Amino acid sequence: MFSNTGPQGHRARMRARVLAAGAQSLADYEVLEMLLFFGIPRRDTKPLAKALINEFGSLFAVLRAPTRALRAASLSDDAIRALRLVPVMAERLAGAEARARPPLGNWDQLLGYLDLALQGAVSGQFRVLFLDNRNMLLADEAIAEADRDDMTRAIFRRALALHATALIAIQPSDGTDLSDQADARADLVSKMALRSGALSITVHDVMIVGPGNWLSLRQEGRL
Repeated sequence: MFSNTGPQGHRARMRARVLAAGAQSLADYEVLEMLLFFGIPRRDTKPLAKALINEFGSLFAVLRAPTRALRAASLSDDAIRALRLVPVMAERLAGAEARARPPLGNWDQLLGYLDLALQGAVSGQFRVLFLDNRNMLLADEAIAEADRDDMTRAIFRRALALHATALIAIQPSDGTDLSDQADARADLVSKMALRSGALSITVHDVMIVGPGNWLSLRQEGRL
């Protein structure tokens, strides 16, 4: 009887709440309180969590505080080690997102991405980079060859499915005259530009990319 009273019962309720409502439902002091569970096994950690945030000013400041300061605030080394894992995890997750969804908001970022992404790409295979509103890559996909209307519909249907707000089309080349290949895509480019305005999806550029060389239709004034 009364098995859910005391610190252990409170911890069980907190864990159940995270599973039911998600960790985003927690206040900052509650996030810290639960982190302290790992270093303080049998004690109510809520008062300590609130005191730490009051002393250091924020959850972020607690997590970044020097070890000496945390020890002075009565935290054990086990509790400090638990807190030290959080910034490491955040940095690694941010790095993983950057690798999976690289930013392509400037020429250096775009050309650096293409150097890697187009290695072994099929020459002439039309590809589209779908971007979000921060110019982060959502998807890099080949578009099946068809007439210009079918290809345009396929491109923008996929953009809408991905909630993309912008795109960059890429035509890998075997190194022959890039301008001639741009001319061959003129009808498709025109159709894409027309449809993009109606759907409020920006076509940043259409690029012909060959070994060590590239042609931007935006810079050429063709888009």
